[in-house]
Amino acid sequence: MPLTCRGRVRGQEPSRGDVDDALGKFSLTLIDSLDTLVVLNKTKEFEDAVRKVLRDVNLDNDVVVSVFETNIRVLGGLLGGHSLAIMLKEKGEYMQWYNDELLQMAKQLGYKLLPAFNTTSGLPYPRINLKFGIRKPEARTGTETDTCTACAGTLILEFAALSRFTGATIFEEYARKALDFLWEKRQRSSNLVGVTINIHTGDWVRKDSGVGAGIDSYYEYLLKAYVLLGDDSFLERFNTHYDAIMRYISQPPLLLDVHIHKPMLNARTWMDALLAFFPGLQVLKGDIRPAIETHEMLYQVIKKHNFLPEAFTTDFRVHWAQHPLRPEFAESTYFLYKATGDPYYLEVGKTLIENLNKYARVPCGFAAMKDVRTGSHEDRMDSFFLAEMFKYLYLLFADKEDIIFDIEDYIFTTEAHLLPLWLSTTNQSISKKNTTSEYTELDDSNFDWTCPNTQILFPNDPLYAQSIREPLKNVVDKSCPRGIIRVREESFRSGAKPPLRARDFMATNPEHLEILKKMGVSLIHLKDGRVQLVQHAIQAASSIDAEDGLRFMQEMIELSSQQQKEQQLPPRAVQIVSHPFFGRVVLTAGPAQFGLDLSKHKETRGFVASSKPYNGCSELTNPEAVMGKIALIQRGQCMFAEKARNIQNAGAIGGIVIDDNEGSSSDTAPLFQMAGDGKDTDDIKIPMLFLFSKEGSIILDAIREYEEVEVLLSDKAKDRDPEMENEEQPSSENDSQNQSGEQISSSSQEVDLVDQESSEENSLNSHPELLSLADVDNAASISPSEQTSNPTENHETTNLNGECTDLDNQLQEQSETEEDSNPNVSWGKKVQPIDSILADWNEDIEAFEMMEKDEL
Repeated sequence: MPLTCRGRVRGQEPSRGDVDDALGKFSLTLIDSLDTLVVLNKTKEFEDAVRKVLRDVNLDNDVVVSVFETNIRVLGGLLGGHSLAIMLKEKGEYMQWYNDELLQMAKQLGYKLLPAFNTTSGLPYPRINLKFGIRKPEARTGTETDTCTACAGTLILEFAALSRFTGATIFEEYARKALDFLWEKRQRSSNLVGVTINIHTGDWVRKDSGVGAGIDSYYEYLLKAYVLLGDDSFLERFNTHYDAIMRYISQPPLLLDVHIHKPMLNARTWMDALLAFFPGLQVLKGDIRPAIETHEMLYQVIKKHNFLPEAFTTDFRVHWAQHPLRPEFAESTYFLYKATGDPYYLEVGKTLIENLNKYARVPCGFAAMKDVRTGSHEDRMDSFFLAEMFKYLYLLFADKEDIIFDIEDYIFTTEAHLLPLWLSTTNQSISKKNTTSEYTELDDSNFDWTCPNTQILFPNDPLYAQSIREPLKNVVDKSCPRGIIRVREESFRSGAKPPLRARDFMATNPEHLEILKKMGVSLIHLKDGRVQLVQHAIQAASSIDAEDGLRFMQEMIELSSQQQKEQQLPPRAVQIVSHPFFGRVVLTAGPAQFGLDLSKHKETRGFVASSKPYNGCSELTNPEAVMGKIALIQRGQCMFAEKARNIQNAGAIGGIVIDDNEGSSSDTAPLFQMAGDGKDTDDIKIPMLFLFSKEGSIILDAIREYEEVEVLLSDKAKDRDPEMENEEQPSSENDSQNQSGEQISSSSQEVDLVDQESSEENSLNSHPELLSLADVDNAASISPSEQTSNPTENHETTNLNGECTDLDNQLQEQSETEEDSNPNVSWGKKVQPIDSILADWNEDIEAFEMMEKDEL
């Protein structure tokens, strides 16, 4: 926890949900970073760290942990540490005392994970109790039915290495069985796999498919299992999947999720940050061109936001704003440099390092970004930052003589742990029955591209890579943001016009109305002057037109949802700029619906002082202390606006309200927006921001330690040099500032599927008061209306105004008193897309139904 300068111990900090499943009270960061020390040539520190692991780490804790995270981080960390410990011992200078102690710990942990595989399918349970295993009353786990594809398919490297190191074949057997089952359950017509699968029945729970969160390392481990173990069946499976990925998911330079049964149908219009690993995997595969294209697109997004947002849309807007210092882009940068020798990738690496030092470095480490738009921090530095980010960036710039061993003798796991390639010929007791080609026809040309040895993979011609990158230089900063939807292959062949896009639709355009009719979409004029769109899929001219109609209605929903978000005030930043922080600590702050708007005016900078009384609910008794300063006041006992007026009358230049709910944190609570008092608040001229208790404590602790603490209140953290000398540096603008915070309170709308011979209609109705669409050329204003239902039909409807103007229907802001313990955090609603076109498309449309539930 780099902001509070202490370790995060499970149970001693507020729960963060599934994220905490990686923590097992087993010194996670210490184990995960063991082999990083050797790569960085810190052999003495490595030896000390191994001794600490052996002395202090206990694996027999009554804690429920993620099988996937424990495998890749802890088991992988122990095996990577063991691999380099025996290498150092052979060299004769360090680790002479070592006698496979890390391997014995790894074996102990492996046996603790084995009960998770006690399912009919062989797929492991997602969680296990380190002390009590599965399904015992005291285990508190074992009732789960679903797991992600990556969770079940990212075991073979660590488990096979454990078997090869120890001679205990059971680990490799269990991991192979899980991989075999996933392969059997792939969708046979598309050769794609879904995101989530039932561990008992093998049914796909989420049927969307991509290369990002939930699936990513499954593909990675198929190829790397072939490299490490030499089993051709893994290569054949990977090539079969890879052909499907490039056929359906790859839409250069984008990688968009599709439906496994209808792979020409996109399942979402945004991408997550975890897919940044894929260009690196393509390098290992030998397919350089698409790797360069996707990597360049991601780099342009990074240059726009300083970091890669956790998710971003196809027109490169922020979808999820946080960035937990993920290393996947650095990993791909390293592999592309290895393959091409192009110094451009050294410049990319330099940018990554500069951004980390400039925006993420804090006195006790590197803090994750709570919001890339504001630059605010989260009190979090995950173990993968040291295990992967440090390793890949060091290797990117290291010369051969900088590394004390030959890195080419090892393969990287998904957590960048090093396993020796000589394991392929050690303890081979697993029968390698090739079942792949029994039921799949492989394109032999797929194998022409496969060559794991990067030294002969690619001619070192930087101009080749540059020629591929050049057309993508401005892909992010094009003047008109646009969504990217797959155009049917039939359209390309026939020369037909692309389908009508929601952003272009005008209700007064006769040609547009004719196109809608062809797609089975009709208009209903309501009494209040609005226009309602209804899709009757059965009335479409063809199944392809019906599919276009579905896309059109989905786009209308997303336009509505996006505009709802943009009405909300985005989060603000409180940046500590005095010694010894110098702007390195940035706290996420909630905005106020009154006072100075920091997005339209210059930031406010000043020293902080506590008000008396601390609640700020009456005239201040210490006006001389807050005069010309930013006043700290506690939440409670009166309205926010009243507090603001009292500190303003005392001469304060700004105010920070600190939550009185002890232990509250922006890490676990939705962003808070301070409402007015229902009266005219134009008299409040100073900026007001809200901090949860944990973030507020950081400022209060700094005051106790340093007395004089200076902060900057702004809409976005300002660039800084080591001494914060550049006080007037303007904030960089980006089009994402008007978007809402990433914490969205969602309202799911479900539409039942109706099977009727004569009529099937999909309907969507929403609420008119929730939306005000900004001026967009040729874009219809969407005004969701009240939900209605027909006893015999379900309709999919979107309300529209025919003109391209702002609606007057704004979100009504409600006053909120301080006594209310539930903050007003309504940041907009996500409207769920349609889940049906026709009854026989039942399974195809389930991907849309899952979009509301998507989580990284």
